[in-house]
Amino acid sequence: MNELLNVNEVSISFRQYVQGLKQKNLEVITDLSLDVREGEIVAILGSSGSGKSLLAHSILGILPENANQQGKIIYKGQLLDEELKDKLRGDEIALIPQSVNFLDPLMKISDQVIGDCSEEEYPQKKKKQEELFKQYNLDKDVEDMYPFQLSGGMARRVLVSTALMNNPKLVIADEPTPGLDEKAVAETLKHLKQMAENGVGVLLITHDINAALEVANRIAIFYAGYVIEIALTSDFKEDGENLLHPYTKALFKALPENGFELTEGHQPLHGDIPEGCPYFSRCPNSLAKCEHERPHLINLGDKKVRCFQYEKEEL
Repeated sequence: MNELLNVNEVSISFRQYVQGLKQKNLEVITDLSLDVREGEIVAILGSSGSGKSLLAHSILGILPENANQQGKIIYKGQLLDEELKDKLRGDEIALIPQSVNFLDPLMKISDQVIGDCSEEEYPQKKKKQEELFKQYNLDKDVEDMYPFQLSGGMARRVLVSTALMNNPKLVIADEPTPGLDEKAVAETLKHLKQMAENGVGVLLITHDINAALEVANRIAIFYAGYVIEIALTSDFKEDGENLLHPYTKALFKALPENGFELTEGHQPLHGDIPEGCPYFSRCPNSLAKCEHERPHLINLGDKKVRCFQYEKEEL
């Protein structure tokens, strides 16, 4: 599969005022690196507040004005700068937002899905909208409805249809399953699989490990604003012996089907991350240098891990 997106050592911080006019930078994402290939689903898995959605906002060019970003994002071999983000956003790069509140309550559904277009473009856009509604089991009468008339599952399918209107190459699904019943979750994940089967690269941002395991090819584990491991989904099978990072192993063991073993401590807050490894205080295998040195993300091919234990294995 061809590489579609490459996020290379991206860090995102925010300027904040403290004690009057004094400013400080709060770093929320640090040295984030991952890639997405055509026809692949890569899940970003992390707890709430770990910085997952900020990556989506960065790729789309919708970070707030007080944000400062470093590092590079490459899309199809080109530097994804602000000009290119503006050009591709909503077309080649599309978002499935986490909230149905993204739908305008005062606009009919068909008008929202089709969006702004010229009279010459309208017939083709209308045909595409009708095809998508048929594909996602939305009746024709949905076109003239308003968002308040839709069920939760229907609204999700409308958001998926909107994202696919311009035949995107990369779809970012930002927490698409919270609040949905089991049937709606299964339906949403099926839609993501269909996109990947059609050659679309999908970046799934979620804190639902079961959703990630259901559809993803690879899973990037977020911890305190860091990617600490990129694992193959198959590594989470059986006893998880192929998982690398102690946090990922602890996450695996905490699943109900794996014994529900809990680890003491908690994820450090942004601004309180230690100077060394962010997982140092909770790690059962820490080395002396882990307290004061921060490991980089070690490349092991399809897999990556941020841990000194694997330095000698780096490719």
